[in-house]
Amino acid sequence: MKNFCVVLLFAAAGLVAMPAQSQNVFPNRAVRVIVPFPAGGSADVLARIVGEKLSSKWGQPVVVENRAGAGGNIGAEAVYRAEPDGYTILSSPPGPLSINHNLYKNLPFEPAKFVPITVLAIVPNVISVKAELPVNSIRDLIAYAKVNPGRLVYASQGNGSTSHLSAQMFSTMADVQLVHVPYKGEGPALVDIVAGRVDMFVGNIAAGLRFYQAGKLKFLAVAGNRRSPVAPDVPTATEAGLPGFIASAWFAFVAPPGTPNPVVQQINAATVEALRLPDVQKRFLEQGAEPVGNSTAEMAAFVKEEMVRWQNVIKTANVTLQ
Repeated sequence: MKNFCVVLLFAAAGLVAMPAQSQNVFPNRAVRVIVPFPAGGSADVLARIVGEKLSSKWGQPVVVENRAGAGGNIGAEAVYRAEPDGYTILSSPPGPLSINHNLYKNLPFEPAKFVPITVLAIVPNVISVKAELPVNSIRDLIAYAKVNPGRLVYASQGNGSTSHLSAQMFSTMADVQLVHVPYKGEGPALVDIVAGRVDMFVGNIAAGLRFYQAGKLKFLAVAGNRRSPVAPDVPTATEAGLPGFIASAWFAFVAPPGTPNPVVQQINAATVEALRLPDVQKRFLEQGAEPVGNSTAEMAAFVKEEMVRWQNVIKTANVTLQ
């Protein structure tokens, strides 16, 4: 009888231990993906596409939450201060990870301390102009700007955005004077270039694609190393006569500082697997986004390169935020 009681005790202990062990399996509850910009943008759409696949694989909800404001800093800070357990992820474009520390004096987080997971996709920027502007190539645009110094007006997604800095890079490399008009996002900027109220916009190719296809604006050159699969007829900047003009938007997953490496690697593996699915690749390309899905080390190296690139643009063009 005594031995029987001992067996029962061990069995009970095992039953109690099973839930505790299951609690250590990641993930055992909902995972939040914070997007530091409004819904509908590339950072949001791409995160939702991947989130669907992660949810299916893990059997847990993957909830995308938009926390916009301050150039992406509000959402980035929320993730930076979150519990480093893998249950809160940031889906970010370049700003919070490789640009904003050069523009904001009192950034409430340290970009280099985020733990890299993977780059989801790269979306090359494209130099576009309003349909009625009398230019049809990069060489035409540069010539026009030189003849009309200070009269060519370009829109941007906002001060310090990649579209702002990309146009500044173009201005410096082409040695032309441009006038900057910042907008609150890509949508309003595109509305005004299509309406003819501004002359030029350097933004991600996906956003302006439908206007280009409808003949409502012109794409002059893709700011990437190769032509975009969504607009293969548009030359690269190098092909068009402005070698070295590389400016892309990209979107990546990062985790809060201190997130354990085994958890990070598990998220990386699941995300990379999702990015290799044919339907995910198709949906990304429809957004003008080229899927990446690299390792954590490769992402870290990539972000360092981007930090140097944008820091040089900011210093050379003396870009400041008021």
